[in-house]
Amino acid sequence: MRLDLLAALSGGMISLQARVNGELSHRLNNGLQAALISFGSGFIIIFIVTMFNPKIKAGLRNLRSAVARKEIAKWKLFAGSLGGCFIAIQTQIVPLVGVAIFTVASTAGQTVMSLFVDRIGFTGGGKRLITKRRILAVVITIAAVLVSVLDRIEANNLSVLTITAGCLAGLMVGFQRALNGQINENTNQGFATSLLNFMSGTSLLLTIVVIGILSGNYELVPLPQGPWWIYTGGVIGVLYISFAAGIVQKLGVLTFTLFSVGGQLLSSLVIDIVAPTKGVSISHYLIIGIFMTYAGVIAGGVSGAQTKRSQIL
Repeated sequence: MRLDLLAALSGGMISLQARVNGELSHRLNNGLQAALISFGSGFIIIFIVTMFNPKIKAGLRNLRSAVARKEIAKWKLFAGSLGGCFIAIQTQIVPLVGVAIFTVASTAGQTVMSLFVDRIGFTGGGKRLITKRRILAVVITIAAVLVSVLDRIEANNLSVLTITAGCLAGLMVGFQRALNGQINENTNQGFATSLLNFMSGTSLLLTIVVIGILSGNYELVPLPQGPWWIYTGGVIGVLYISFAAGIVQKLGVLTFTLFSVGGQLLSSLVIDIVAPTKGVSISHYLIIGIFMTYAGVIAGGVSGAQTKRSQIL
């Protein structure tokens, strides 16, 4: 299967995970605990798989050797912490500005960061110049996401601080994808990269929760009885990270992000049809946004080779 289609499929996984984690968060009425359950269950699953999978163990040994040879810095192994930071920011900002505004702000951060990490070749897949076409693709993609959520935007409680926090969360995701590309280059095993992500992300979220409990500012709530699928967010996350790390390395972060956003919006439409969230209806804004997103993909070009042959600004 083509890498661009796989990148779009990974965007579909993001939407599916968001639907699952969103339902869990709603039933718990506790976003941070829902995030910890998602990360923690993902870590437990991939850890158990690793114990019985020689290929994943070999990937971790390859990475350990690369660190010993100083081919990759140790701090880069904590890429999953950025995912944990994203969730921590998300759980604080979404109640203030809503999902729609957060999605637009974080997408802006992701695409802008993607330009720069591609420019310096931070994914390990080579440098990709910042061109007029790539900047146009970023602008169109951000506009597409904005259009797709127009009917869900509420202006209440908007501030420079909350919008900046959303953009910062997106910047973290873009940087995390680049780091995962480097990790995957040394492990040659997507599930090994996934294990490291879930280990560091779970550690960060657990630390935040423990500090909150000890300070008396936070408390855990009982887990809901079901349905069973609200606990599948960790499984989806494991598949997504292991799936995406190798694709990012080959496509570059920006091209991956463009196709991923397109897949995310398209799958959101499917989810709204098949298993809609209460109170959410299918909007023509979302359909327009999907077409605009793929216009952004076309505007930016779909391969690193095209980018390198373009004229740099």
